[in-house]
Amino acid sequence: MTDPTHSAAPAAPVAFPQDRTCPYHPPAGYDPLRAARPLARVRLYDGRPAWLVTGHALARELLADPRLSTDRTRTGFPVTAPRFAVVRDRRVALLGVDDPEHRAQRRMMIPSFTVKRANELRPRIQRVVDGLLDAMTDQGPPADLVGAFALPVPSMVICEVLGVPYADHEFFEEQSRRLLRGPTAADAQGARQRLEEYLGGLIDREREEPGGGDGLLGELVRRQLREGSPDRTELVSIALILLVAGHETTANMISLGAYTLLRHPERLAELRAYPALLPAAVEELMRMLSIADGLLRLATEDIEAAGTTIRAGDGVLFSTSVINRDQDVHSDPDTLDLHRPSRQHLAFGFGIHQCLGQNLARAELEIALGTLFRRLPRLRPAVAPDKIRHKPGDTIQGMLELPVTW
Repeated sequence: MTDPTHSAAPAAPVAFPQDRTCPYHPPAGYDPLRAARPLARVRLYDGRPAWLVTGHALARELLADPRLSTDRTRTGFPVTAPRFAVVRDRRVALLGVDDPEHRAQRRMMIPSFTVKRANELRPRIQRVVDGLLDAMTDQGPPADLVGAFALPVPSMVICEVLGVPYADHEFFEEQSRRLLRGPTAADAQGARQRLEEYLGGLIDREREEPGGGDGLLGELVRRQLREGSPDRTELVSIALILLVAGHETTANMISLGAYTLLRHPERLAELRAYPALLPAAVEELMRMLSIADGLLRLATEDIEAAGTTIRAGDGVLFSTSVINRDQDVHSDPDTLDLHRPSRQHLAFGFGIHQCLGQNLARAELEIALGTLFRRLPRLRPAVAPDKIRHKPGDTIQGMLELPVTW
């Protein structure tokens, strides 16, 4: 796992996405894209050409441009794998709708994801983290940090936020896995249907007995009954995206963040010596890891950008792993630096679709990583780096498993 080098601009479109060789660095095949900032042509899995935004300034400009649509049901919307193509005609709340529909959905969610609400949840998150580490240490080494810790932390938290029974976590975690990285299109289609049926059942029960649920799901149902909007289909779609995104992304950041620090022992020692660096360390890890790599958009009008024209109907993708290593913004971008100016990264996106749950994610990451390394000072991988399996490039980046000992 060596740091990437840079080469000349690509003579032909680079395939996108590609698998990472090292889980905390962009694929080596993206080196020409890094040299060709801020905009390049890439080739998707089906041979379709698309634009890939690779520069930080241009990314901020275009992510705020209403002429780029996130509506996956539009004809020609780009997809990065066959399993996503089969569900393209299904609406995706929040992430897959444009204003004014997006604005209305987001406005309903904002009170549950403020900094204040995230801070109110910190004691609960701490209890979850402590309980999982108690169980892991009682069982003794070795352990899989993904299954024993990184995945259940955000699963338990998002269940509490939504009011979803944690007793069902194995079901929705498995369906989320199939939806995001199942081997076939049928896997993704079936997983989405099962999740929608499950969440629809919870919504129906809350409708029949309003006031029974304490979480966001119950609150939305009560609002719907009071105001007549949104309808059941929209509620299911909102719940689906919050449930899947709320545990999948943070779980990957916890495990991959822990692994990255273990692979950088000098930085880990610095963090242990100066715990006040933890918030900055979380920001730097999010920049460096960029697990949500490949944001998707469709141009609805011609757009002049970087001296060229993005035509209406063109697919436009944003490689956060490349954008967050733009050397015009981040000096020595391939180095983990806990003293970097914080929050200049685009790991949470930008513009109206910037991640709604970022405050909650930050709280979970700070508590999970801080407690993990405080309680297990001798934590280390239990296998060699080449034995650790990580996820393919066409899904959210992270570890499939992380065997550790202490």
